Amino acid sequence: MDLDHTSGSPTSLLRTFVGLHLRDLGGWIRVAALLDLLAAVGVSNSSTRSAVSRLKGKGLLIPDKRGTVAGYRLDPAAVTDLERGDRRIFSYRGQRDDEPWCLVSYSLPEVDRSKRVQLRRALMGLGFGAVIDGLWIAPGHLRAEVEDALETLEVRNRATIFLTQTPLTAEPFAQAAARWWELDTLAARHTEFLGLYEHSASRMESSAPKAPHAESSASHATVAEHTGSAMQPEPRQAFVLWLRCVDDWKTIPYVDPGLPPSALPANWPGMRSVELFAQLSRSLAEPARAHVREIAAGR
Repeated sequence: MDLDHTSGSPTSLLRTFVGLHLRDLGGWIRVAALLDLLAAVGVSNSSTRSAVSRLKGKGLLIPDKRGTVAGYRLDPAAVTDLERGDRRIFSYRGQRDDEPWCLVSYSLPEVDRSKRVQLRRALMGLGFGAVIDGLWIAPGHLRAEVEDALETLEVRNRATIFLTQTPLTAEPFAQAAARWWELDTLAARHTEFLGLYEHSASRMESSAPKAPHAESSASHATVAEHTGSAMQPEPRQAFVLWLRCVDDWKTIPYVDPGLPPSALPANWPGMRSVELFAQLSRSLAEPARAHVREIAAGR
C-alpha cells in the first residue's frame, strides 16, 4: 500500500476514495462525478485533477472515455494491492499472548544497500519491530505478508523466517517491546483518532451525528464538533465523515501489528480506537456507498 501521502491531502483522500468505492462502481467513474464527490470533502477540482495525475503515475487510475463521457477506470494490476489493503485496514487482528511470533533475519551486503533500505521500509510498513540490525519481529499472523514482501523484493533467499514463542528477554517483555516498536508514537496515533471521532460516534449512538461539509483540510481537525441531534446522518454526510475517517485510520493498522497485552503498557488506547473504527464502519459505510452510487449514476 502507498503510504507516502499525508492523510487529509488531496492525493490521500483520492486514494482512499478509490480503495473504498471504485470497485463497487464496477471500476469506472465519470470525471464529473469524481470532481463532485471530492468537492464534498473540500478538495478543489484543480487539486483533484493533480491528485489523479499522481495516481495515474503510480499505476492506480487509467483515463477511459466511454462514448462522449470522460472518466477514469481502475488499473486491473492494482486490484491485488487494494484487496491486501482491505484485509489490513478492515480486519484488524490482535495477537493473543499464547500465539507465536514471527522473526525475520537477513543479511544483505553493502552492494545491495538499496535493497536493504527497501526491505527495512517494507518491514516497518508491515508493523515489524527492529530487535537489532538484520533481525525483526512481529506477531506470527504477519508471516504470509512478510513472505510476499521478501519475494517482491527478490531477497527471499537472503532471509530466514522463524516462528517462535515469546522471546526470553533480560528485562520484562513489555520493556523490550517498547524498544523494538515506537509505542509512544503509536499510542499518540490511536489517541488522535479517538479525539477526532469518538464524540461523533457517541452522538451517533444516541441521536445521530451530522457530518461536516468539510471545505478544506483544516476543517477536518474539528470533525468531532460538527454533530447534530435530530436524525441519522444523510448519505452525503455519511460519505464525508466515512471518507475522512478511513483516510485517517488507514495507516494505523500498518504501523500497529496487533501486539498482545503482554507487550503493551497499561491503559493502551489501541483497542478503543479499533472498536471505534468498527462502530463507525457499521454506521457510515452503507449510506456512504449509497451516496457514491447515486452521484456516479448522475442522479
